[in-house]
Amino acid sequence: MKRILLPTDFSDNSLKAIHYALKLFKNAKCKFYLMHTYMPPVYNMEYLVGSPGLIGLGDIMQETSMTQLEKLKSRLEKEYHNPDHNFVVHTAFNTLVNEVMETVESEGIHLVVMGTKGATGAEEILFGTNTVHVIRKVDCPVLVIPPNFEYENPLEILFPTDFEIEFSKERLAQLLEIADEHGSQINVLHVSTGYELTPEQERQKKGLEKILGPKALFHDVPNNEIINAINEFQAKEKINLLVMVQNKHTFMERLFIEPVIKKIGFHVTIPFMVIPQF
Repeated sequence: MKRILLPTDFSDNSLKAIHYALKLFKNAKCKFYLMHTYMPPVYNMEYLVGSPGLIGLGDIMQETSMTQLEKLKSRLEKEYHNPDHNFVVHTAFNTLVNEVMETVESEGIHLVVMGTKGATGAEEILFGTNTVHVIRKVDCPVLVIPPNFEYENPLEILFPTDFEIEFSKERLAQLLEIADEHGSQINVLHVSTGYELTPEQERQKKGLEKILGPKALFHDVPNNEIINAINEFQAKEKINLLVMVQNKHTFMERLFIEPVIKKIGFHVTIPFMVIPQF
């Protein structure tokens, strides 16, 4: 059974992500963990030492959190009524990032699905802080759903790569399962650097070809900045899902840094799954 973590702050944005997950995996046996974390707004050393004015505040917040989660669970069970899906509610006095990390490890989570508010005030900002930290720190794939995205089957998946990392079926399991379930075509995008692939890159490419099989179509585009290449490809093709394997030292780092420094405007307008580099 697939175990999927669904963090929520009960906002419309987080609810959109939950609905997306339930529709994406409607034909799969899943256990969904509805998770909400809370921190008193006055959380500091006074809270830790038990300031009289704060006694009981944590209990009240926990009760409120659990009540909201139970209402959400009931609503989802009624709306979707899927016998292959069951829900577990989980609330915790913790930061979102830390609780996600702990839950992923303790429950053997296969995938985290969460929303992001995207750009807030400055268009060059990629994600909210929590989303970025979750992507960088958790040891399982994270699927981010942009605001206002209406569900569509992931028939066309874009998979940019520089062939600098070794691929395996285990690492790409979530991508392969989604593609198999929805009959997706995986568009593997490589951006040329002006040089031929090294022998190591050629080996990684052949390994990826073997793993993805006939469901993959490989594209090579001229020398370009990665973000521009992704944007241009999406402008030409109807892409429903963007998937990347995190390469902490090169590929993914440029994606998070370049939009801020160069204001390229890499905006996530479709679901975006990041697979960790194990």
